[in-house]
Amino acid sequence: MAGPLSLFDISGRAMAAQLVRLNTTASNLANAGTVSGSEASAYRSMKPVFHTIMDGEGRATVAVDKIATGGAAPTKRHDPTHPLADKNGDVWEASVDSASELVEMIETARQYQNNVQVLQTAKGLISETLRMGQ
Repeated sequence: MAGPLSLFDISGRAMAAQLVRLNTTASNLANAGTVSGSEASAYRSMKPVFHTIMDGEGRATVAVDKIATGGAAPTKRHDPTHPLADKNGDVWEASVDSASELVEMIETARQYQNNVQVLQTAKGLISETLRMGQ
C-alpha cells in the first residue's frame, strides 16, 4: 500500500468487491438452466475470490483476487430433439442452484448497502464537524 487507508478507501474497495460479487451472481442466475452440446462448453457457476489488503497501521480492506469457475458439474440430459444435442442425443444443462444464488444476491446487496450507509454517516460527521468550526 502507498499509504494509510482512509475510511473512504476501505468502504470504496469493499463496495467495488461487492459489485463484482453481485455481477457474478447475476451471471450465474442468467445462465441457470442453459444447455450446451458438450460438457466442456456447458456453463459453470462463477464465484469471486477475495484477498485482504493491509496498510502499515493495521487497517484492512478487500480486493478481488480472481473469478473462480467450478461448482457442480453440468447435468447430462437425454433430449435428441434439442438442436444442440450431440450424436447420442444428449445435452448438458448448467448446474446452477437458483435459490442459493438468490440468497447470495440478497446478502451482497445488503453488504453493499451497509457500505453506502458507512459513507453517508462519515460524510454527515465530516459536514457537522466543519459546520461546528465556522
